[in-house]
Amino acid sequence: MLLAGVVFARRQKTTKSYFLASHSVPWWAIAASIVATETSTITFISVPGIAWAKGGDFRFLQIVFGYVVARLIIAAVFMPCYFRGELVTVYELLQTRFAPSVKALAATLFVVMRTIADGVRLLLTAYVVAALTDHLGVTGAIIGLGVIMTIFTLTGGIEAIVWIEVVQLAIYIGGAIAAAVVLLGDVGFDHAMALGVANEKFHLFDFSFDLTKTYTFWSGLIGGTFLTLSTHGTDQYMVQRYLCTDRPRSAAKAVIASGLVVLVQFAFFLFIGVLLFAFYGSNAPVSAPDQVFPHFIANHLPTGLSGLVVAAILAAAMSSSLSAIASTVVSDLFPRRFLQGDDRRAMRLSRVIVVIAGIAQIAVGIALQQTTRSALGTALAVASLINGPILGVFFLGATKRAGTTSALTGMSAGIIAVGIVAFATKIAWPWYTVVGSVTTFVVGMLVAWTSTGKSVASSPSPRAL
Repeated sequence: MLLAGVVFARRQKTTKSYFLASHSVPWWAIAASIVATETSTITFISVPGIAWAKGGDFRFLQIVFGYVVARLIIAAVFMPCYFRGELVTVYELLQTRFAPSVKALAATLFVVMRTIADGVRLLLTAYVVAALTDHLGVTGAIIGLGVIMTIFTLTGGIEAIVWIEVVQLAIYIGGAIAAAVVLLGDVGFDHAMALGVANEKFHLFDFSFDLTKTYTFWSGLIGGTFLTLSTHGTDQYMVQRYLCTDRPRSAAKAVIASGLVVLVQFAFFLFIGVLLFAFYGSNAPVSAPDQVFPHFIANHLPTGLSGLVVAAILAAAMSSSLSAIASTVVSDLFPRRFLQGDDRRAMRLSRVIVVIAGIAQIAVGIALQQTTRSALGTALAVASLINGPILGVFFLGATKRAGTTSALTGMSAGIIAVGIVAFATKIAWPWYTVVGSVTTFVVGMLVAWTSTGKSVASSPSPRAL
């Protein structure tokens, strides 16, 4: 990883190459990068634990249906907007309709959310490293992994990240297949299927409209669609990868292809969870479902093969958001007057931000060690909390009436509403993005409609997003 960063560092002379790879990456590589970015360590470790756990089954897969629907919408509606002009971040679109304060709020929410989510990713990977060592411990593993991730991003930029993610995807899919083959050799396909059926592990559809249930058909279709519209449509972490291609058609092919791969991949990792249930039963020597697959890897895979799978997990941990955070801070949050159009100064600032963000993610990983909740659920819940209001303000930007005041009021209401829902009710996290985005849009439009027309006049440009 570090060597790859050094190799790609030779081409990181400008912010365009550092943040956008000079628009030179082919669509298929972007598709692989999207899959690796979206799934990565969290999928590798947490999804098998979902199916293995008591009461666990395939219902998680329902949320992927929404992922696919959202990708079709992004490809058809969102993608052309990204390639109008020379965007560095997706939040620059907001400044075509609103004052800079709206862009700054959206960008700040993104930085906070990604820092927490990638801290969770570091923690998951540290579980595996700690399981394989006697003295390092989870905290030491988090620090070591975080330092390597930061140096890799610091030197190689987004181009190194994308191409390493292509290799990483092949490695961790190969490692997962190898682990599944070993499990099948131990428990047998027929036995695993019989146990899975007897314990309802293959239960897929739940058509009940219960907002407190995490995985139902409706939470998956509606909540999954809204979540992916936000994470893949208005989140710099993903949009940065689209902007590494040369045209919207290439980016659209990448995002649609990634949806099909993700659907198959999630189903496969859930099946590994069923195999783990057949191997361990319901009493594996672990304290949380996220730890069951790492325990199998560390203790039951043959020497050499376990090394391949660990390499896959370590590689997956390098799907860093540090480049996206740095591009957002430099382009959307840092006062332009201090940069004075100096690209070399912007590059130096970008590298400083990468280091600071890396330290922050290490701190989050260390702080979350005591949680017993599924790390996948934690990461997606955090994304749902914050991305909803951001998606809502993009919806407002697509109208001609909403202005800066209505956008800021709507986002504030969305943040408050989703906070209340998350911490004061039992509503499941797939609905958080729906609540946040709909509240933001409705409140914003009400403010616009009840104003005297000043909200429209305050917009820097009359053109909708």
